[in-house]
Amino acid sequence: MPLFSPFRRSPIPTPGSRSRVPIKLIIAVLIAGFVLVRYFSSSTSNPVTGQTQRVALSPEQERALGLRAAPEMAQQMGGLSSDGAATARVKSVGQAIVRAFTPEITDFAKDYQFDYHLLADRQTVNAFALPGGQIFITEALYARLETEGQLAGVLGHETGHVLGRHSAQQMAKGQMLQGLVGAATVAGSDASDGGRTAQAVSGMVANMFQLKYGRNDELEADKLGLTLMHRAGYDPRALIRVMQILEQASGGTSRQPEFASSHPNPGNRIAQIEAELQRLFPSGGPRAGTGGLKP
Repeated sequence: MPLFSPFRRSPIPTPGSRSRVPIKLIIAVLIAGFVLVRYFSSSTSNPVTGQTQRVALSPEQERALGLRAAPEMAQQMGGLSSDGAATARVKSVGQAIVRAFTPEITDFAKDYQFDYHLLADRQTVNAFALPGGQIFITEALYARLETEGQLAGVLGHETGHVLGRHSAQQMAKGQMLQGLVGAATVAGSDASDGGRTAQAVSGMVANMFQLKYGRNDELEADKLGLTLMHRAGYDPRALIRVMQILEQASGGTSRQPEFASSHPNPGNRIAQIEAELQRLFPSGGPRAGTGGLKP
C-alpha cells in the first residue's frame, strides 16, 4: 500500500468544524434592531422648541405621571412648606409665567396642569419639574434668592423643562439605551467572565450619553426660561444672578467635572445665558427698573 495517494479524499466535515455566527449574537442583533426601530419611530414635533424629538409618553400620560409622583416627591423632601406667604409668592410668580404663554404654547400645553410648590427642605438647594407641570423649589434655594425676578428665573427654567418635554424625552432615551445594554449583555454572555465586562462598559457608555442629553436639556430650559420670564414682566438678566447663587451654594466649584454631571457648571451656563440674551436683545436688552420690568 503506497504511503501517498494523489487521490486521497479530504476529511469529511464534522458538526461544529465550520465557523458559525453564535446564536446569542444573532439574538443580540435582533434585540438591538427592535429597540432602535421602536425609538426612532416615536418621533414628534415640539412647536415650542421647534425640535423633532422622541418621547415615551403622551402629554396626558405625562400629566398623570407627574400628579401621581408629586405627593411622594414632596414627602421625600420634608413635605410642603408651612410658610404661607412664601408659598403664595411661589404660586403667584409661577402663574405669572403661565399667563405669559403665547397662544401657541397654551394650545400645546392644554393637556398639562401647571402647579408650583414650595418644599420644606431647608438643606437641599434645588428646584425641579415633574412631567406634566408639577414644579417644586426648596426653601433652601428660595431663601437664597434676593428678588422676585430671580424666583421667576428659577420657575421659568423649570417650566421650560416641562414645555421641552425633557422628562418624556429622557425616558425614551433611557429605554433605548437600556435595551442596547441588554443586547450587549446577551452578545457577551459567552465571554469568560459571563459578559460582566461587556455589561459594565455598555452601562457606562449609556450613562454618559444620558448625562450629555441632560446638559443639553438644561441649556434649552435656560433659553426657554429667559423668554418666559421676560414675557411675564421680569428682567431676564436675573437668571444670571441665579447661576451665581447656585455656584456659591456649591462652594464655587462643581463637586465633579462638568462632563460627568447632568447639570452644566453654573459658570459655563452664565456664558450661554449671556449669549442668548445678546441674541434676544441685540440692542442691549431690558434692565431692571426700566420698561415696567420687575427685578
